[in-house]
Amino acid sequence: MDRGGVDAVLAISTSKPTVDVVDSLVRLHDDVGDCRLCPRLVDWRERVAIEKRAAYRHDEYWGRGVAGFGRAMHRAGFADRPTSVSVDDGLTLIDAWVTAAVKCAPPGNAPLPDERTNCRPFLVRELALLHRLRVIVCLGGFAYEAACRHFGVRPKPKFGHGVEVTIDAGAGRSLGLLCSFHPSQQNTFTGRLTEPMLDAVFTRAGELARCP
Repeated sequence: MDRGGVDAVLAISTSKPTVDVVDSLVRLHDDVGDCRLCPRLVDWRERVAIEKRAAYRHDEYWGRGVAGFGRAMHRAGFADRPTSVSVDDGLTLIDAWVTAAVKCAPPGNAPLPDERTNCRPFLVRELALLHRLRVIVCLGGFAYEAACRHFGVRPKPKFGHGVEVTIDAGAGRSLGLLCSFHPSQQNTFTGRLTEPMLDAVFTRAGELARCP
């Protein structure tokens, strides 16, 4: 099971990015890494990178905001390997983009309202660059709230595992929002989210992505 943090957004597209789009995503990645708008999150991420947990004391920590880059994704065909342990381990995503509604991991995985607001423009820029989106998988309630706000979903169905929302994307196309409980240890250790449950969401995402 994938380790979780801040609620994540998985965007699935059927269109390969152009060189210009790739360049724009690289610039966005740099902007996210350099962002210091939220003093509390900057302090936390940099302190955690120095005061490492014993289990990860030999690991290299990023200590900055995380821009877009698991076993369930691998089984569903969206990643070329089941695990990723470092930035240079060769993991390749397939027609997918993983990002977070808030880029810096906050204390207790609970970003404050102003921190969510500060980070929102990054997500807006990312989604604008990802052409021909077919499916967005929302890992957690906050990711779902962020996606619904971005796409103006009204009325908004209540969040729950397996909830599916169809959005009119224009030009005769539709965009699917799929919900999953967040794959955090709190959910996976208690059995609230199991691997078959997560597999079912990604299998459904693959079905929607292949729809004409």
